[in-house]
Amino acid sequence: MDDKTKHKEKILVVDDDENIRFAFLEVFKKDGYTAVMAQDGEEGLKIASAGNIDLIFMDITLPKITGLEVLKRFRELGINIPTIIITGYGIMQNAIKAMQLGAFDYLTKPLDINKIRELTKKALSKSSAQENDGSISFNADIVDRYEIIGRSQRMQEIYKLIGMVSTTPNTVSVLITGESGTGKELVARAIHGSTAGTGHPFIGLNCSAVPDNLLESELFGYEKGAFTGALERKLGKFEIAQNGTIFLDEIGNLLPNLQQKLLRVLQEREFERLGGDVPIKVQARFISATNRDLEEEIKNGSFREDLFFRLNVVDIKLPPLRERAEDISLLANYFLAKYNEHLKKNVKGISSEAVLLLQSYQFPGNVRELENLIERAVMLTRGEEITSDLLEKMLSLNPIVKNPVFPISGSSFKQSRDYILNLFEKQFVEEKLKSLHGNVTAAAKISGMTRQNFQRMMKKYNIKAEDFK
Repeated sequence: MDDKTKHKEKILVVDDDENIRFAFLEVFKKDGYTAVMAQDGEEGLKIASAGNIDLIFMDITLPKITGLEVLKRFRELGINIPTIIITGYGIMQNAIKAMQLGAFDYLTKPLDINKIRELTKKALSKSSAQENDGSISFNADIVDRYEIIGRSQRMQEIYKLIGMVSTTPNTVSVLITGESGTGKELVARAIHGSTAGTGHPFIGLNCSAVPDNLLESELFGYEKGAFTGALERKLGKFEIAQNGTIFLDEIGNLLPNLQQKLLRVLQEREFERLGGDVPIKVQARFISATNRDLEEEIKNGSFREDLFFRLNVVDIKLPPLRERAEDISLLANYFLAKYNEHLKKNVKGISSEAVLLLQSYQFPGNVRELENLIERAVMLTRGEEITSDLLEKMLSLNPIVKNPVFPISGSSFKQSRDYILNLFEKQFVEEKLKSLHGNVTAAAKISGMTRQNFQRMMKKYNIKAEDFK
């Protein structure tokens, strides 16, 4: 390979196994990358700290200091190099911990050369490059396909968990918790969609949407003649899912008798159709979701503790939108583009005042509420951008009174100050005109302003005197 086709990226491999180091060296040499080797954690940390490293492959079990300890040091030192951890089977907790400490992904032994190449490209590609804040983005295709949007640290952690879960066997169950509207089903679909080689179905069922007397047959299926009205065999969700994913939404609403039966399915990985006696293997992954506090439900006796532990092998907690206000602008613009296309509109943007208003609003309905708000705003906007005036009317609130906590995350001091000042000025002018029935001269005089300055402020906020007469 000539110099023109060689990559510029430099990759560090930290592993105490000489054979593994040699294998990586051969792969990267053939692919045109520059490879640097280290045989223990201290040496790896020293090389990474010196700079000019674009990607790191690091064993989790190393002499002197472990791979996890190196990851902790990276965080403390502000080193934001994509790091892929190498781990053996049977140490899932270490792998999860590594992802939480900022690892980009992890490889399990024995190593797969194709997987090494795939992860190398992914980590070095634009879609998985480091953001300005040093965090690592999840696979862009998965994010776009399932509308999981966000650059906040909380969301970066979710992305890494999705990536981690997608590489595990289907026997690893996942429990997704969070308020309504946070995107629990989107995360479940992303886990399913990002699973390597998936070509199997995603079967979802809302446990609160199906009548209790029908839920069991929906899950287990039944044989012909199993009960009155069972005129032919019906396959249940467990069977239809095959090697794919079973998504049980609102799992906290499951009745006690079905909790017991679901527990047995998870323990034995098999079931029988209603009216049948032939065991059928369950090969799908179970992903459950709830907006309830299941640990509290366990305390009051309405949810089985043993079932909780079976479902909760991996726990993904989705943050409410109010706890990641820095993502609101990104989400709002994503939905703006989506509904411009859907509604055949051409709204060019969202005003800075409108963005700050969105960031100050608490969004009890979370991302679902924001999407609905932007859809309606796109439909109602007649100008080139969505304004704060329109959003205030749609939200039917006065942000100064009902939202005393103003946006800090994602906004500069000047942006927040200007936003509050603009809200005050607009409200001040409107209140004066309202009290004086639209008399501009009198409103200016009582405000201690010249008529010209008062009118200038009216023009700034598109306030018309006739609206108050």
